Amino acid sequence: MTAPHAQAGHLDPARLWSGGAATAVVAALTAVVGILLARGVFDVPVLAPKGDGVWGDANTMAYALVAAAGALVATALVQVLAATTPRFRTFFTWIMMLATAVATIAPLGLDVAPSSRVATSLINMVIGIAITSITNVVVRSAYRRPPPDYFAPNPGDETELGGEPW
Repeated sequence: MTAPHAQAGHLDPARLWSGGAATAVVAALTAVVGILLARGVFDVPVLAPKGDGVWGDANTMAYALVAAAGALVATALVQVLAATTPRFRTFFTWIMMLATAVATIAPLGLDVAPSSRVATSLINMVIGIAITSITNVVVRSAYRRPPPDYFAPNPGDETELGGEPW
């Protein structure tokens, strides 16, 4: 029986969480930009009545903070999946796609103007896509493979000269 060719890699926690923090900033700013675009350019009241102006009220800050928290939760999720699940990036991407779908569909059932529902839905979708795609890039950067073991036999090489193992 031959030894495994290489060990599995691991995530560098410092790189993962620094990337997760940067992703949280991007998610928060994406929420703010989405709200400014909806209110300022399209004159759609998102999270606040029209009388509150382009910046709205405290709900704008809360929305940005929730988006940032979502990025940090995604970072924690990918770290747990990496430690417990085979092909963790596939599962992470699927979980995030489904969570983004929920966040995109949920506002469509609110009892507010249709333009507010659609704007909130689109903002949630863009935030979800940003968190998912950036976190996947961060994971790729934070993943560390062990150095190759040049003295380990290759799988299938039973003898040095390629003959039958006796």
